[in-house]
Amino acid sequence: MAGKTKRRGHGEGTITKRPDGRWMAQAVIGHDPATGKLKRITRYFRTYTEAADWLAEVRTEKRTGQFVEPSKVTVAGWLTRWLEVYVKPKVKPASYANYADVARKHIIPALGSIPLQSLRTNTIQEFYNQKYENGRLDGKGGLSPRIIHLIHQVLNGALKQAVREHLIHHNPAEYTTRPSLKYREMSPLTAEEVARYLEAAKQDRLYAAFLVELTTGLRRGELLALTWDCVDMTNGTLTVKRTLARVRLVDEGKSELRFSEPKTESGKRTIPLLPQVVQELKRHKARQNEEKLFFGQEYRDHNLVFATPMGTPIEPRNFHRKHTEILRKAGLRHVRLHDLRHTFATILLQEGENPENLRDLLGHSRTSTTLDLYCHSTMEGKKKAVERLKTVLFLLQ
Repeated sequence: MAGKTKRRGHGEGTITKRPDGRWMAQAVIGHDPATGKLKRITRYFRTYTEAADWLAEVRTEKRTGQFVEPSKVTVAGWLTRWLEVYVKPKVKPASYANYADVARKHIIPALGSIPLQSLRTNTIQEFYNQKYENGRLDGKGGLSPRIIHLIHQVLNGALKQAVREHLIHHNPAEYTTRPSLKYREMSPLTAEEVARYLEAAKQDRLYAAFLVELTTGLRRGELLALTWDCVDMTNGTLTVKRTLARVRLVDEGKSELRFSEPKTESGKRTIPLLPQVVQELKRHKARQNEEKLFFGQEYRDHNLVFATPMGTPIEPRNFHRKHTEILRKAGLRHVRLHDLRHTFATILLQEGENPENLRDLLGHSRTSTTLDLYCHSTMEGKKKAVERLKTVLFLLQ
């Protein structure tokens, strides 16, 4: 029977017994668009039954639209294409740089050479486990849960797209597990600490910036991107239209300060200003005009509310250093600059502000985000809550 070919129905493929005793099955999977010739895939089996079962499986997958044409593309090849074609045009440069870094530093070295269609869930799970236990590039322990989740976000996104393009049957990353995220405890300043902070900040030329931060809850990038045309001194409002960040340019191997629009439409918002803040902004603008006169033609006017003495955008890291210096001068505990935004939100919530109003002030898309991030208890708040029991439990005593 060696060399005997058993033809099946039209388009169902063929099964041939080879001289070495194995059975060769060939399935027709379509036509080559370039030549018009039939495209076939070939597999070898020990028995005729195995070969017939495989052909039947291919037919079923073709009929149900689940057939995936064999491909030699690797994980590295697909990741590179996915980042360039699907991610780069859609996200901000900073996000693209983060995704590309994760792929280049972590995913590709470990999984890049594996054929995409051979990648399995257990391989990915072992990869995540190894990264968590000993994944730091400097060899000093494991990566944080946050980085593991970022790695998964990148790999999972690429594999989802591969499923959509029928490169793979299913997403092998879908059923993996990652370490639980440990959210960083936010540390709002108390009312007394805010007073000390602002008193120390008065000595800085950017005092108005820290005052605006504490009374509007702007993100750092939003504050540093604010221009004078977005500040209405007459009506006492400011409007957020863009943000400033230092962005790594992956293709060019450098970084630069870039202005961009907020990530969401809710990030574009108008915020009322307290009269005291408006007055301080007027004083700040007057001092800025003096700087313009002093530097003359050397002044680089970007119309920024908060700029360097030469008018150029403030490096975000330098602004954070100023914040740290103010904390030191005020003798306060260390809190992040972002905790000033948290302070703004916490004070308003403690004063009974409507969460929907706070959501809009902070530029969140959903009220649930606002409550999840900022609605937490303080000892002072818990004491006040317990005190309210007096009016009910001891009213008749």
